[in-house]
Amino acid sequence: MKKDVMITLKSIQSNDYDKDETELITSGTLEKKNDGIILSYDESEATGFNGSKTILSCHGNDRVSLDRVGGDAESHLVIERDKKHHCHYGTPFGELMVGIYTHSIRNSLTENGGDIYLKYTVDVNSSYISDNEIYINVRG
Repeated sequence: MKKDVMITLKSIQSNDYDKDETELITSGTLEKKNDGIILSYDESEATGFNGSKTILSCHGNDRVSLDRVGGDAESHLVIERDKKHHCHYGTPFGELMVGIYTHSIRNSLTENGGDIYLKYTVDVNSSYISDNEIYINVRG
């Protein structure tokens, strides 16, 4: 059963020179599936992905997949603890194949809401790009 929720996302991206923090508060849906929780929300001009929908499939403390569909920038990222995945990442300016190495996933999401924390490193062609942290709070 899908339910309407409020989603707060705080993203911190840092590298050797800069640190960038963004926060987004949006409405979306939460759906409990047999193997996890599915969160989805529509992107906007504020995020640079207007016309896209983001879908997070959360599977305990081990794995999260992030899919952005529609619009000009489709992506599929796999965030799996202690593993590196090579993933497709689309931007309005072109597509990249990125490496995602996950350091930590903390997931307390239930069908009633909760929190999820992701910490991972991004590289392109094995060259370090950034360390990333995402805090997501979901309220029903």
